[in-house]
Amino acid sequence: MMTKLSYVSGTSDKPLLGITIGDMFDRIAAQYPDNEALVSRHQGLRYTYRALRAEVDRCARALMALGVAKGERVGIWAPNCAEWAITQFATAKIGAILVNINPAYRLHEVQYALTQSGCRYLVIAPRFKTSDYTAMIQQLYPDLAASPLRAVVRLGEERAPGMLSWGDLLAQADDVAPAALAERQREQQFDDPINIQYTSGTTGYPKGATLSHHNILNNGYFVAELMHFTDKDRLVIPVPLYHCFGMVMGNLGCMTHGATMIYPSDGFDPKAVLEAVQAERATALYGVPTMFIAELNHPEFAHYDLRSLRTGVMAGSPCPVEVMKSVKTLMHMHDVEICYGMTETSPVSFQTRIGAPLEKQVGTVGQVHPFVEVKIVDERGAVVPIGTPGELCTRGYSVMLGYWDNPEATAKAIDPARWMHTGDLAVMDEEGYVNIVGRIKDMIIRGGENVYPREIEEFLYTHPKIRDVQVIGVPDAKYGEEIMAWVILREGETASEEEIREFCRGQIAHYKIPRYVRFVDAFPMTVTGKVQKFAMREQSVKDLGLEQAAAVKTA
Repeated sequence: MMTKLSYVSGTSDKPLLGITIGDMFDRIAAQYPDNEALVSRHQGLRYTYRALRAEVDRCARALMALGVAKGERVGIWAPNCAEWAITQFATAKIGAILVNINPAYRLHEVQYALTQSGCRYLVIAPRFKTSDYTAMIQQLYPDLAASPLRAVVRLGEERAPGMLSWGDLLAQADDVAPAALAERQREQQFDDPINIQYTSGTTGYPKGATLSHHNILNNGYFVAELMHFTDKDRLVIPVPLYHCFGMVMGNLGCMTHGATMIYPSDGFDPKAVLEAVQAERATALYGVPTMFIAELNHPEFAHYDLRSLRTGVMAGSPCPVEVMKSVKTLMHMHDVEICYGMTETSPVSFQTRIGAPLEKQVGTVGQVHPFVEVKIVDERGAVVPIGTPGELCTRGYSVMLGYWDNPEATAKAIDPARWMHTGDLAVMDEEGYVNIVGRIKDMIIRGGENVYPREIEEFLYTHPKIRDVQVIGVPDAKYGEEIMAWVILREGETASEEEIREFCRGQIAHYKIPRYVRFVDAFPMTVTGKVQKFAMREQSVKDLGLEQAAAVKTA
């Protein structure tokens, strides 16, 4: 009898969409002109598809008037808001490449993203939480006119020196005729790059996953298809738009079905989510497990009527069984689904289906997506038998074009047969369900954010007192994992945990700042001199008393 191998390919009775994002948007707007397209509750804004198309076209013509050419990079550094979506669709129409910048980025990180991608235009929010984006851009480029940026557009009507307001931008649309936009739109091809999303790099620098219309339009479409979306669905999107979860699975998933995108707030707020579900009669809700936990545990949770909900997606990190049960019963999301993927694969490769058994929903990441191939391989690249752990590899329409301006990293990630090597250890069962069992590259997932230790290590190496540092993930009941740094100080130096954390504040994103810092004289090593991070983890769990959190994580 032949051994069954860990390989699956997804099929579908619906074909791939061979169309650009702009053309699909226009098709849907013509089909469902009076459907509510976008609701941004914290801004008090509502758009039908007819109205949203008018606003998107106005923004697209304004960007053309500004001089944005096909293939040029337009950065967006803002929390969730209507302008984010408008910019997303407008840049797609004119063939500009949207560069997503994490709202949590600090100076060091935003400077790298702008420089590496070669951004020439930038859309920013004035500020968000503790970040003053205006001041940070002014600090990076004291003389904007002499900077590499040709224009900075600041959301809102208040003006800042050297920057355009959102109104100033849109006013320029009158300089470009609708026919000129239509002609530009016709020049676009669905395999053209349209989006760069930065993923934390193991070498200390983020890599820009470059995605095409075809990549992300189809992925958003099929995520929503598997949830049985129609033009009557209304999706609450509390996950960030800068991430694939928001802009692809959220915005594009809704748009391809004529459904409604609902932003409850600029950043995650559990009460705003509950209010949005009730007030908007939402049928679907997205989130990472920590978001659902925060919503369920909100003191006013019982006061909200969530009976309109039926489906949604939980992704980003493993879902505890009790949380899944509560989401199904207390939040009425009987058909909630789990998704797995990575930015480099647009992002989703696996998704549970409506009606899947509970043990498959919480113990696996589901089954393979339509038109996606997956294999699990050993260290030699050979496909392993069913039930055997190995590295998960993905191939198909969803695999990115490559890392922006980084052929070396691209060649390491995508092999000559176009398999994307995920770096995740996985096991496949007889029915094609996959369980992610570990991470080859020691990636940490903190509250749905992917954090690569090497990036934090390289930053901490710049501290004058630090001789060597290793960063690991340790179990955490709330976030799944937390960041811990093992630090070896230079001879004669002393430092406190708070001093190390303070050094990070304002320089790297808040979720990358180590919660725990341990000062040591040496790291556990193999005889060949390799650091044993697993030994560091085991010791840290014991020393910090995290056995209970560790048990929850592995259950």
